Amino acid sequence: MYVSVTGLQTKGIASWLRFWALAIPSFRAAKKAKGARFVDTKTRQGTHHTLTVWDSEADMKAYRKSPVHLKSMRAFAQIATGKVHGYEAEQIPTWDEALAEYDTHGRVV
Repeated sequence: MYVSVTGLQTKGIASWLRFWALAIPSFRAAKKAKGARFVDTKTRQGTHHTLTVWDSEADMKAYRKSPVHLKSMRAFAQIATGKVHGYEAEQIPTWDEALAEYDTHGRVV
């Protein structure tokens, strides 16, 4: 399985509104995407996190190229800062496990 953890902080109230306008359709699309095993969100210390688990890295990359996700990514630099981390796992991690990986290995985007 492939695990992807993201964390984004919006740049202000207007950015926060735009973030949610883009994030909700992306979240819904991820839940329906081929190979998606687990899709969830959580806010921790003002950072909006997503945790997705996929059958394979190829499935995650296919979703990443989807129109709804590309639309979100095109707006990212204008509305948020953040980090991402992806890794292979034998089972679906808990939020605590995934966030520990993210905290240790996340890269700025």
